[in-house]
Amino acid sequence: MTKGQRAFVAGALSALGLLGLPVWANAAEEAASAAVPEINGADTAFVMVCAALVMLMTPGLGLFYGGMVRRKNVLATFQQSFVLLGVVALQWVLFGYSLAFSPDVYHGLIGGLDYVGLNNVGFAPNADYAATIPHQLFMVFQLMFAVITPALISGAFAERMKFSAYILFTLLWATFVYDPVCHWVWSPNGWIKGLGALDFAGGLVVHIISGIAALCCVLVMGKRKGLGSEDMHPHNLTMTALGTGLLWFGWFGFNAGSALAANTSAVAAFVNTNIAAAAATVSWSLIEYLHKGKATVLGTCTGAVAGLVAITPAAGFVTPLGATIIGLLVCGVCYGAILMKSKLGYDDSLDVFGVHGVGGMFGAVAVGLLAKAGISANPAGLFYGNPGLLTSQVLSVAAAATYSFIVTFGILKLVDALVGLRVTEEEEEVGLDLTQHGERGYIMGAGEFLGGLPDQVHPAIALKKAAPVEYSVTV
Repeated sequence: MTKGQRAFVAGALSALGLLGLPVWANAAEEAASAAVPEINGADTAFVMVCAALVMLMTPGLGLFYGGMVRRKNVLATFQQSFVLLGVVALQWVLFGYSLAFSPDVYHGLIGGLDYVGLNNVGFAPNADYAATIPHQLFMVFQLMFAVITPALISGAFAERMKFSAYILFTLLWATFVYDPVCHWVWSPNGWIKGLGALDFAGGLVVHIISGIAALCCVLVMGKRKGLGSEDMHPHNLTMTALGTGLLWFGWFGFNAGSALAANTSAVAAFVNTNIAAAAATVSWSLIEYLHKGKATVLGTCTGAVAGLVAITPAAGFVTPLGATIIGLLVCGVCYGAILMKSKLGYDDSLDVFGVHGVGGMFGAVAVGLLAKAGISANPAGLFYGNPGLLTSQVLSVAAAATYSFIVTFGILKLVDALVGLRVTEEEEEVGLDLTQHGERGYIMGAGEFLGGLPDQVHPAIALKKAAPVEYSVTV
């Protein structure tokens, strides 16, 4: 080949290469875009709404609990739920989310520090958890679960824990109990997830560990002053009924949102949530009528919550008939657990263990029995031919419950040594609204307090009178 011919061939090849550059560039761009999950607008909007619904459950819980205590403790009880929207949210953003959901660092037990301060938590989806919504949205949806879980515990020791002790306890409990168990169950490499155990929306992660922690708290802290000799009846069941309605409403987001997409799994969870709550409402009322001769409003509300608790781990895994069975049967189990409270001699003020602990365990085991394959890409349970799932469920319940009790016990002892757990007897007599927050829940006009000043009940504590509370409205 002559020198001129070689130059011609080289020029031709160069021209072809230049013409092919757009083709190669487009192919590279397509490969890169295919590697990054795309955000789905419908899924994103759906999960955003669900996160807002779950947020509403926390003040709903405050109303639910607040109506069941005596009026001198209504604000303190509400505050124990509401304040966690700030306290636990900050913990979650700073390091809690990282411990729960960042890549595993030790045998499925805990996450690392990759997401501290939400570092590396951006708008791009994280395919390990939710491939069609922004990573930040998944984080904030899970934040709402982290907030309400320790709030559930507060009903057990209502009317007797110091506010300072409560804040310290909550921060430690969220860090050393909630975050690790969340990692065990919902991280791709979590050891309980590796067992094959299923927890659709938090039977293990939310209800079992909070219910067991509640039992530990009341065993360590002891009974309320005057229990058995003073009137401990709920002061405002209308408030409790309103709180129940908000909880039921928010639970649609809690369970359906756990599908993390607007799909058939979310629909199944949505439908099953309502069915289980409805069945439990009827079941509890019937049991109460047969036992006491009357179906109370408080019983109806408690039954609804028990049904919602029990369906939480199963919502996306069972059929509507399965949800009905869960709702009908859980009330008998929880009702019996609450009856045993007085016989065993512990003071679970608002029956957190009896409803959330027992109800959550019942629901988790029910998954092992009633799960039907394919509803949410899940295996079947025992009644559909797979006994292995039941074994995984029982082991996971035992592990989560044991861990929660042991670590909660240690946290309580530490908090007691640092700041003391309980208010004084005099403060308990006056009520936590005045002694912990300097406020009264009910003012019927200019200086008229419903039922008289709380400290009139006990003349020996006249020195505990709070200064007049001034109110102002900032526009």
